[in-house]
Amino acid sequence: MRVLIRRWDGSDAIALAAELRATAGDPAEISSDVAAVIEQVRREGDAALLDLSERHDGARPAELWIVRSELEEAAESLEPSLREALETAAANIRAVAEAQLDPEPKVVELPQGHEVVIRQVPVDKAVIYAPGGRAAYPSSVLMGVIPARSAGVRRVAVASPPQEGGRPHEVVLAAAGIAGADSVLAVGGAQAIAAVAYGTESVLQADVIAGPGGPWVQEAKLQVSRQVGIDGYAGPSELLVVCDGSANADWLALDLCAQAEHGADSPLVVTSPDAAFLAALEAAIERLAPEHPSVADAAVDLIELPSLDAAVELSQAYAPEHLEIACEGAGELAGRITTAGAVFAGPFGATAFGDYAAGSNHTLPTGGAGRFMGPLSPATFMRGISEVRLDAASAAALAPAVDEIARSEGFPVHGASALARGHGPGASGPPEQAS
Repeated sequence: MRVLIRRWDGSDAIALAAELRATAGDPAEISSDVAAVIEQVRREGDAALLDLSERHDGARPAELWIVRSELEEAAESLEPSLREALETAAANIRAVAEAQLDPEPKVVELPQGHEVVIRQVPVDKAVIYAPGGRAAYPSSVLMGVIPARSAGVRRVAVASPPQEGGRPHEVVLAAAGIAGADSVLAVGGAQAIAAVAYGTESVLQADVIAGPGGPWVQEAKLQVSRQVGIDGYAGPSELLVVCDGSANADWLALDLCAQAEHGADSPLVVTSPDAAFLAALEAAIERLAPEHPSVADAAVDLIELPSLDAAVELSQAYAPEHLEIACEGAGELAGRITTAGAVFAGPFGATAFGDYAAGSNHTLPTGGAGRFMGPLSPATFMRGISEVRLDAASAAALAPAVDEIARSEGFPVHGASALARGHGPGASGPPEQAS
């Protein structure tokens, strides 16, 4: 890992946040390649899925779909310790997801005498993407399937690339069984996103696609987002740490190394007013990182700044995916944060807990998207409906306002439509004074 030390005087947090983000890669160069994959799937259907999987994933699916009974068998075949760990994580994720629900409709009574009913309903079909390139990710299956099930989605499937032998990794199938998925599509990459966005001979069109993935998957989600709902763009995993001299340097070094396991493009930033602690953390990183072959050569920015208040200001501007606060008064500082994907406050709050089993979701906004969106949740799979209830009296009371606004916009027939109802039951046209 490459450690970069800098000092910041506390001025223009937005500019520094932009500078830190400028080191992230730009996936725009793959846009045309992804578009070609999507078009091939739309044109050729299942045949394209088989050919593209063999070309891009290195394995041809033995069968496109793995059904529910096989997922349950995969879960039964796991090592007991791994199954118990997945069950523990699933239970915590389910508890948090269900706590996020508010299924009761709300009836808003308006002064004109009518009502507007606000209710949330789940989408019908959702697909959770589970990466399968360098490794299998059962945690991503749990994090996507369980909130969809908690939302009440009728059909929940997983898409994951085939491994050698033509099937997704068995632990992915097992996690799908534990989480409650109906089936698994043995296709990955942009071709999987195209298939579930547009449908093929054997793939039903989804209403929402969610879950992490590499640049091709994320670019494909963006390109089909006018056709299907998506949970957002998931870029490289990132971590920002706010700390002081009370933190444990070895623990934080391990946290940074853990995030670097996601790849060399994972942005890692540490902010502290304590220069001596930053020096100790640099030494800990340089000592611990070489001991772990899974840690990529990611860059770590160690930023000395005037105060913890300045660190909070920078964090708010940066909007990190993960934020660890390891300092005196961590709880109070955490309460001031509004733009991070997930906040871990206090010395024991390692991001790894949230990545796997704490119950919070690990599919989080990256690239600064925490400024305008939050984690994957049941809300990702629900849509709001407004039901307007009027009677003759409320229609008569409200119609003049509708007519006034509609005519100001050049849509007089909108006004006539409202005034017709406002004229009374059985009216066949607008009242005379509106003509």
